[in-house]
Amino acid sequence: MLTSRKKTVTVPQRLPKLAEEERIEQERMRDVFVLLEHLLEREETTVKLIVDRLYDVGAVNLINKKFPAQPRKRRVMKSLARMLKPAVKVYALRWVKRNCPRLVTNWLQRKVRF
Repeated sequence: MLTSRKKTVTVPQRLPKLAEEERIEQERMRDVFVLLEHLLEREETTVKLIVDRLYDVGAVNLINKKFPAQPRKRRVMKSLARMLKPAVKVYALRWVKRNCPRLVTNWLQRKVRF
């Protein structure tokens, strides 16, 4: 409520409603985050397969990019990539479980804001 020299003016009470909407939005996004965490835990086999396929494609593309005209080196690097695959998969899976829910939640939140 504001007072001027001539009369009293009432200000609409929108701030608490906006704060309440913000609180509800944060709560819903926290729910999305928890649901994504649970999804990754339940679907661990699917996540492993996705990481496996991404590693295969990424390793071949990287080797082809770095050694375009050297077939012998490419073969050696591809065999090395195959040997490193189990270790890389362990670290990649750990990274995905730790970071993916937050990244996806933030991305989805940006998509629903106008």
